[in-house]
Amino acid sequence: MQMSRFFPCRLRAAAARLARDSRATVIVEMAFTIPFLVLIGFAGLEIANLTLASTRMSQVALSAADNASRIAHGNNLSLPRVRETDINQVFAGVQEQAGGLDFRNNGRIILSSLERNAQGGQWIRWQRCFGNLAAAPRYGAQGTGATGTGFPGMGPAGREVTAASGTAVMFVEVTYRYRPMLFGSWLGERTIRSTAAFNIREARDLTQVYNPAPAATVSSCG
Repeated sequence: MQMSRFFPCRLRAAAARLARDSRATVIVEMAFTIPFLVLIGFAGLEIANLTLASTRMSQVALSAADNASRIAHGNNLSLPRVRETDINQVFAGVQEQAGGLDFRNNGRIILSSLERNAQGGQWIRWQRCFGNLAAAPRYGAQGTGATGTGFPGMGPAGREVTAASGTAVMFVEVTYRYRPMLFGSWLGERTIRSTAAFNIREARDLTQVYNPAPAATVSSCG
């Protein structure tokens, strides 16, 4: 009889302790919450990485346009010239600045020399490209505006950049294909675009891009 009374008492005591114990509730809540927090954390990292890539592409465009505007190879007997090797050095700087982003395969930079034509209109005299991404120039290809005054300049409509007489503007377009780290199916590939423009820093020979021996590789856009 004593044993029969003892077990029900222990069962009631155990049930009471279990009713007061909230550890199991906390564990269940954590089991539901932690995966959600991990997901939010990784999503934040993805967005931060995308923002960083966009910032770096903007810096690449600014630096490339600035460096191209400073090209001044020559001597005191003639105006400074732009050479193919000088342009290739600008693109080498792009490759270094975009280190870790595989810009050669996932990006494309288009460098244009915007000048005035004989009629006073805007003219893309020459254009050079670097990067394997298939991206066409958005604001005009080489030769655009060679005659007449119909070409308004380079840049978004209503905010075109123009070149003054006797000088040139180095206009840069950067296109980069961003590949997500973790959320490829959700975020998808993103195309980052950036532009920059700098007027050349001093007078230069604008007639052509020179390529003296030993000839350098021409970074054509074809």
